[in-house]
Amino acid sequence: MSDSLRQLPLSLPHSAAMTRADFIVGRANQSAIALIDRFPDWPNPVALLVGPAGSGKTHLGQIWKAAAGAVEIAARDLATTGLDELVGTHPVLVEDVDGEGVSQTALFHLFNLVRERRVSALFTSRLPLQALPFDLPDLASRLRSTVPVELQEPDDELLARVIVKLFADRQLAVDPAVIDFISRRMERSLGAANRLVELLDREALAAGRPITRQLAATVLAREAGDEPELPFDD
Repeated sequence: MSDSLRQLPLSLPHSAAMTRADFIVGRANQSAIALIDRFPDWPNPVALLVGPAGSGKTHLGQIWKAAAGAVEIAARDLATTGLDELVGTHPVLVEDVDGEGVSQTALFHLFNLVRERRVSALFTSRLPLQALPFDLPDLASRLRSTVPVELQEPDDELLARVIVKLFADRQLAVDPAVIDFISRRMERSLGAANRLVELLDREALAAGRPITRQLAATVLAREAGDEPELPFDD
């Protein structure tokens, strides 16, 4: 199809399903979902959920938030938020404690409020506990007392199932053979799956064609910085 006939891709709204029923369990995330499901029977009221971008932390956080009736805040906003009012008597979901601009003093104060009011908190982070850049001794001590759980690198089966879900979130049905082709050749991360599904959706819309193995091969090669594979029958 010539460039003049390509459609202008539109950023159509779509929403990712974030309920417990929508969470896809595999070896990479079994321990993390087990911790969430076990709430409130935790050995410590504060847990730390660690994983790279796109690994499922946000989904797990939303599952826990719904189950616990928690309030949510980005860690960088703790310093400018009235923590007494935020915590109240509710559990708290604190996203991205490893991010830039996080106040160690505010995070320490939050720990104290959680303990004082006997509520729970779930922190999310891309960095493991030992790599968090905090040098406030009392905060480091509090962090060491948390229940840490890490999301591992996904295997082919989990990647394939997640890709199916990501396409379904966009109301797209893709042939299982294409899903298998993608999952065996892509970068081994759920973040990469999110990006690849978005690229394939946009490319298919622009070209006015379904998502085929040939289209997937072209996009994968482009992402890898390689020349696209030679065309073949889909």
